[in-house]
Amino acid sequence: MAEEENPLHRAVSADKQARAIELGAETTSDTLLNGALRLRQPLRGHRVGTDAILLAAAAAMEGVDLLIDIGAGVGAVGLALAQRSVGAQIVLVEIDAALAALAGENANLNNLGERVRVVAADFMSPPERRKAGLVTGAADLVVTNPPFFEPAKVRASADAGRARAHVMEDAGGAHPLQRWIVAALALLAPGGRFVMIHRPEALRDILAACDRRLGSLTILSVHPNAEAPAHRLLVAGVKGARGPLRLLPPLALHEPEGGFMPLAQAIHRGERMIDLGLRRGRFG
Repeated sequence: MAEEENPLHRAVSADKQARAIELGAETTSDTLLNGALRLRQPLRGHRVGTDAILLAAAAAMEGVDLLIDIGAGVGAVGLALAQRSVGAQIVLVEIDAALAALAGENANLNNLGERVRVVAADFMSPPERRKAGLVTGAADLVVTNPPFFEPAKVRASADAGRARAHVMEDAGGAHPLQRWIVAALALLAPGGRFVMIHRPEALRDILAACDRRLGSLTILSVHPNAEAPAHRLLVAGVKGARGPLRLLPPLALHEPEGGFMPLAQAIHRGERMIDLGLRRGRFG
């Protein structure tokens, strides 16, 4: 098991390990970024796609010693970023123990196990954060691809893995996305960067959660094509910064006939990054 190969991986209970083994019989072996990143992932349910690639492309690793990927799934984003920075320590946080086990295997599969720690925990619970060794205010960069939907507003998939990836768990109280963001920002050091991908409909909650916590906010709208409304937002900021909010020129993914635009194709191949203009410690 991956947890035995890498002592940094947090052990999971025997029943959860059994679930991970059972899931392993229903996985596929895939590659991303023109073959640079190898992944095992579930055959059914939520699978790694464009959202993860965009998030990884938008997260600059300059000056990063500790990266935390919240809601890491099988580890695609955090591992892609680990490949771009030879010295950074990477923490992959995933509540689903089966996916966390796959993330650990993927770290080893890409020869990144010595720099990657996988945490199977509910990071929104302060006691679980402390138990998992997630230190408040320690990360130079936090990236996250939260579940896009709230339980009361959508009918969840019958597939448990897909439902967990797409629908935020109801932990009580209002504004679950705001609570997710606030908990993620608690792990970020002053001057550290935060990068997230989400839906445009959630912008109000995103701005409310970032208020007085992040400055130099930058928003990039992502569109299926040049004529379509945005279907994703990349949102980034610097903890403690005072710079104004900036709206960047939009990114269109596809040509009218359906193929990728040249820039989008280069991003998917890992040949181009998305420059959001943020640097660690930028307080302007």
